[in-house]
Amino acid sequence: MGSRLRRRSAVGLLLLTGVIWSTGGFMIKLIPWPPLVIAGLRSGIAALVIYLYNRPQKLPVGKYTLGGAVAYAVMVIFFVLANKLTTAGNTILIQYTAPVYVALFGYSFLGEKVGLIDWITILIILTGLLLFFLDELSGTNLWGNIAALISGFGFAGLILFLRKQKQGRPIDSVLMGNLLTFLLCTPVIFQDVTFEADVWLKIIFLGIIQLGLAYIIFTIAIKHVTALDAVIYPVIEPICNPIFAYAILGETLELFAYIGGLMVLTGVIGRGVLQIKKP
Repeated sequence: MGSRLRRRSAVGLLLLTGVIWSTGGFMIKLIPWPPLVIAGLRSGIAALVIYLYNRPQKLPVGKYTLGGAVAYAVMVIFFVLANKLTTAGNTILIQYTAPVYVALFGYSFLGEKVGLIDWITILIILTGLLLFFLDELSGTNLWGNIAALISGFGFAGLILFLRKQKQGRPIDSVLMGNLLTFLLCTPVIFQDVTFEADVWLKIIFLGIIQLGLAYIIFTIAIKHVTALDAVIYPVIEPICNPIFAYAILGETLELFAYIGGLMVLTGVIGRGVLQIKKP
């Protein structure tokens, strides 16, 4: 009973993580800086937040910790590049193919089996995302689509490496990943940076809340769920993002977006209900 209760609490934390992550999209639109500058500063602030929470005596050098850190940096940097080189719809749809990679490699890497319900859920979610971003999809911008694909690989790799550390400290990978991202972006980090207070408040929010707090919650939750759970439940992020954009920026959604969003939520909630009913 205790393990089931912990798992349910972890699923709640994953859903909360997805909501917090979703604030990044509209907030980034409000910051008039180059993407890599935003990515570097955001990760630098997040690294400080996670360090203050984590307070490691020394930075670990285990292969899974380092693997998670590299995967995190790849995910963040290539996601930013993809947003620069292709449409937001292409970027999010291609990145969120990550559950497929987690399902394919989860058993060999973690020993976690994937069932028929899991594959059906993945299909429903991907179809829903396709409909949700239908108006934004483009068949051009090859390099941007490749960057989004690499970001998806990074996201899947991060999940697998963090889950591999379920008995250890997965937060260390996120700390190192943010430090690595900050260092890689350092050469461009002070280009075109302005010093308006409202812009810096947005960057601070992204670093402290959207990355720092979200990944603290995420690494707590991932110890009590499977890797596939950890990548499926936060998939509400791209659905919540336009809701915030509508409320704050006045952006509107088309009919297919509503249908797609409903499909994604149905897939996530349906899988959760079926798992709760398991003995």
